[in-house]
Amino acid sequence: MKIKSWLVMVCGCVLVSHAFAETGVSAKEIVIGQSAAFSGASGALGTQLKAGAEAYFKTVNDAGGVNGRKIRLVALDDAYEPARAEKNTRELLEKENVFALFGYVGTATSNAAMPIFSEARVPFVGPFSGAESLRKPFNRYIFNIRASYVDETAAIVDYLKPQGLKRIGVLYQNDAYGQAGLQGVEQAMTKHGAAPLVKATIERNSTDVAKAVATISAAKPEAVIIVSAYKGSAAFTREMKKALPTVNFWNVSFVGSNDLRDELKEDGYGVAISQVVPFPWSDAVNVAKEHRQAMDGKQSFTSLEGFIAAKVLVEGLKRAGKEPTRESFVAALENASKIDVGGFAVSFSPKSHNGSTFVDLSIISSNGKFIR
Repeated sequence: MKIKSWLVMVCGCVLVSHAFAETGVSAKEIVIGQSAAFSGASGALGTQLKAGAEAYFKTVNDAGGVNGRKIRLVALDDAYEPARAEKNTRELLEKENVFALFGYVGTATSNAAMPIFSEARVPFVGPFSGAESLRKPFNRYIFNIRASYVDETAAIVDYLKPQGLKRIGVLYQNDAYGQAGLQGVEQAMTKHGAAPLVKATIERNSTDVAKAVATISAAKPEAVIIVSAYKGSAAFTREMKKALPTVNFWNVSFVGSNDLRDELKEDGYGVAISQVVPFPWSDAVNVAKEHRQAMDGKQSFTSLEGFIAAKVLVEGLKRAGKEPTRESFVAALENASKIDVGGFAVSFSPKSHNGSTFVDLSIISSNGKFIR
C-alpha cells in the first residue's frame, strides 16, 4: 500500500513537472526578456517602448494574466551597443531563463542577438527596427510587427517627388540601421529614376555633425532624409537650419518623434517624421485610446508601438494553448492571418513574419504638437 502511494505521488510530481516544462513558463508566470537602450544617447527609446509594453502587461496581469499566469518582463540595458546586447541576450536565455525575447531597440543590437536566439530557437517578437536584415532571409523565430524602413522611406520619397523636390540628400547613421535606411531611400528613389544628391554619415550615439553639415549643405539639397536617433538628428537639424534655412527635414520613425521634438524645441517646426503606428492622440482608433488611458496621458509614438507589440505577444500566448511552448507560440503567431489589436491589424503566415506595412506621415507644428 505504501509502495502504491509512493508511486502515485511520484507520478503526480512528474506530471506536474512535465506540465510546466517549457523554459520561462511556471504555474504562476511567463517570463519575457528585453534588451534595449535605457541609458545613453538613445535611452528614451527603450524607456518609452518598455513603458508602453508594461502598461499593457499590467492590464493583462490585473485581469488575471494569460490562462492564470502573470507576465513578467525582465529588461536589461544595452545603451544601444551591440556588444552589450549580445551579452544581455545570453544572460536572458542562460540565467533569467526567459520564454521569449521582446522589444529590442535597434538594428545592430538585434543583429548581434540573432545568432544566439536563432540557435536556441527562442521567439524574438516586436523589435524596434525596420531593417531588412530582420526580414531577409526568413527567420522562423523573428516576428516583425512594424513596417520596414523600405516601406517608410518609400512613403517619404513618394510624398516628396510630387512636390517637385528633386534634390534630396541623406544623412545616415554609420551602422546597420543607417545602412538599412539608406538602402530604402536609394531603392525608393530608383523607382522614380533618381538617386540621392548627396550622402553623409553620423556615428551611433554621437552628436558630432560638423562634417556632415558641411558636406550636405555644400550640395544645397531641397530636402534631407535623416536615418539616425533623436540626439544626432536634432544636432544635425539645428546646424543645417543655420547653414541652409530653406531645407526640408524628414526622419524615419526610429528617430523617436517625441524626443526629437523635445530636443529641437523651436527648431522643430516643420520637421517631418514617418510613423509606423496610428496617431497616438486619435479618437478614431481604439488602440490609441486604450493606450492613452493606460499611460495616463503620457503617451508617445514609441510607447504606443510598445503597447501594440505587447498586445500581439499576449495574443500569441493566448493562442498557444493552456500549456504554451515556444514552438506552439511560434505556430500560433505564424498562423494568425489577422490580429486586430483595436483598429490596427497585423498579419503573419508560415512564409512571412512581417506583420504590417502601415506608414503614416507627421509634422511638428509651430506650437510643438504633431499634426498629420
